[in-house]
Amino acid sequence: MKRWVVAVLAVVLVLGLAACGGNQSQGRNNANDHTGASNSPASSEDNQSTVGQNEEKVLGFSISTLNNPFFVDLRDGAQKAADKLEYKLVVLDAQDDSAKQVGDVEDLIQQKVDLLIINPTDSAAIVTAIEAANQANIPVITVDRGADGGEVITHIASDNVAGGKMAAEYIKEKLNGKGKLVELEGIPGTSAARDRGAGFNEVIKADPELTVVAKQPADFDRAKGMSVMENILQAQSEIDAVFAHNDEMALGALEAIEAAGRKGIIVVGFDATPDAVQAVEEGRLAATVAQQPVLMGEMAVEYAATILKGEKVESYIPVELKLVTQ
Repeated sequence: MKRWVVAVLAVVLVLGLAACGGNQSQGRNNANDHTGASNSPASSEDNQSTVGQNEEKVLGFSISTLNNPFFVDLRDGAQKAADKLEYKLVVLDAQDDSAKQVGDVEDLIQQKVDLLIINPTDSAAIVTAIEAANQANIPVITVDRGADGGEVITHIASDNVAGGKMAAEYIKEKLNGKGKLVELEGIPGTSAARDRGAGFNEVIKADPELTVVAKQPADFDRAKGMSVMENILQAQSEIDAVFAHNDEMALGALEAIEAAGRKGIIVVGFDATPDAVQAVEEGRLAATVAQQPVLMGEMAVEYAATILKGEKVESYIPVELKLVTQ
């Protein structure tokens, strides 16, 4: 009996140990299965896909107007750089309406874009929109035209003061330092109009034999440039040269001068748009100060990428100018 009881106890003990070992083994297998699932190729691909989606960047670009070849080039340059970086670029045309531009920027803020590029219609009116972007922690870059307030990380533009001086020096040289001048101004309140005018007048005022006999805004528009120049031609019997703050106004002024049959008036523009360069080649337009809008647009997007990486950039990034003559 004792031997039988011992034998039974031995069998029970062996069976118990086997069951215990099996449960431990099953527990280890379950743990291994869980770890394997998290590191499986399918899961890894899913994780990579999610990361890729998180890294996709959306840039909002509020542009003053697309009814001007200069700003079309500016947009195209930005789009070129965005395509290269595989960024999404959302472009909104303010149509030279400062109130519409503020609304456009607010819409881009609601879309939660990663960064805003703004080409202001009005340097003062855009401030509230920039401040709204600041509140939403959306970085802001201005391009070509600056803003009067709000936190802007960097401004990318030609040196418009230097460009105005360049135009004035050319006119002074062509007139041998003596003559009566007309200045066609851009949209009042824009930094481009303010700075180009400041540079131009700094040179002209330093020479007492150079006189600005008429100065009037034509809003960077060709038709307005023509209309304003027609009125000035009627009021001024002597005009030796015209400086227009952009090529569209210069070309409009040129049409008015040619239609009136006035000879010997030098016309200088600003931007070097294709129409203006052609007019220079034909000898109708004396000169134009060349900006590089395509490059400017590319730079805006490239610096946006730098900012989104957390890297610092300069507060002002200049774009080179040159004078185009025949």
